[in-house]
Amino acid sequence: MTPTREELAATVDVAEWRLLRGHLERGGLIVVDRELDLVEAGVRVANDDSATIGSWIEAGKLAKPSAEQIAEWDAADEKKFRMLIISPYILIQDEGLTVG
Repeated sequence: MTPTREELAATVDVAEWRLLRGHLERGGLIVVDRELDLVEAGVRVANDDSATIGSWIEAGKLAKPSAEQIAEWDAADEKKFRMLIISPYILIQDEGLTVG
C-alpha cells in the first residue's frame, strides 16, 4: 500500500550529513531541489510516477549528490538536511540548516 501525502508529511525529519553519509555509499541518497516540495517528491517516488520523476531529473531538480556537493558536505558534517525515507531511498533537501 502506498503511503498517503499526510503519512509522508508526518515522517519528514532533519538529519545531519554525518548521519546520512553512510546511505551515500549504497547509492540511496537523492537530492531534491529547494524549488520542489519534499513531500510531493516523496509521493511521486512512492507512486513510481516515472513521467514526473523523469522530467525532474532532466531539469536537474532530482539527482544523486554530485562530487562537489559531497566534498562541501564532508567539510561541514554538521550540516543539516530535511529528509524523507521512501525505501530504498532517502530524499534529502538542503535547507541551509546548520547546528546552533
